[in-house]
Amino acid sequence: MKILVTGGCGFTGTVLIKKLLKEGHKVTSIDTQWFGNYLRPHKNLKNIKMDIKNINNFSLKNFDSIIHLASIANDPMSEIDKNLSWEVSALASLLLVKQAIKFRVKRIIYASSGSVYGIKKEKKVHENLSLNPISLYNKVKMSTERILLSFKNEIDIFIVRPGTVCGYSPRMRLDLTVNALSFSALKKKCINVFGGKQIRPNIHIDDLTDLYIFLLKTNKRNKGVYNAGFENKSIIKIANEIKSKINCKINIIKNNNDPRSYRLDSSKLLKIGFRPKKKISDAINELIFLYKAKTLKEKKNFHSIKWLKNAIIG
Repeated sequence: MKILVTGGCGFTGTVLIKKLLKEGHKVTSIDTQWFGNYLRPHKNLKNIKMDIKNINNFSLKNFDSIIHLASIANDPMSEIDKNLSWEVSALASLLLVKQAIKFRVKRIIYASSGSVYGIKKEKKVHENLSLNPISLYNKVKMSTERILLSFKNEIDIFIVRPGTVCGYSPRMRLDLTVNALSFSALKKKCINVFGGKQIRPNIHIDDLTDLYIFLLKTNKRNKGVYNAGFENKSIIKIANEIKSKINCKINIIKNNNDPRSYRLDSSKLLKIGFRPKKKISDAINELIFLYKAKTLKEKKNFHSIKWLKNAIIG
């Protein structure tokens, strides 16, 4: 296949593109490269430094599918420049889907977020429940989903709502729960937990990237919205799991500014044949190994919020 990956130089995209190339696909990555470029040169890879908002200037001729990852990636980052969040996600996605239809691209797979559900008390948060976004990031993701789904009769739309991603990528993110807590335990021998009772769904980066590849190949009748989070755990349980593997202290800070607490039920995804292979424990073990091997190191651009603020504001 000939595949376009937007946001291809990001945390998920860097891992995904390596797998796509290994499978023999021809891949084009479009990314602003604000956080750097960790994609290695390959004969089947075109790595283009470009803003997704300029997608109208790019020809999608002969592309089979698009994996749309480009986004301002989480709640604090979205707040840095609210207009930019809407422009990169909602507006650019509208331009992208129209361009895709114009050039007869068959399929778009969009990386949304499980956080669109907001605060949910239900033990099984499935795709048919109402969306109650409580932050700008959540609202932008929900709106972008609706924009793309409004074209579902003209192009096959797959929406993925992942939980919090964990695990290693060459373009590392040290602001994601498991990654952040594990790295703090390794480097500082201490974990700060804000609140701790909040439940979060989690997914390993290898499972998420495998899922995108799975959806490239699945029958078009499976198009629609899918949750993707296979371990629903409280922050304090994650911290204790890390402590069981790394000698560290846990400081519980009662002042918690992030009330989001929700589970994801991914039964719908399992019903179409996808199976996760890794758990939180695998991500922790991998991070420990890579840290000790000095492969996992701290870099300023691995802290996305501070880095993006500097990129935008200076």
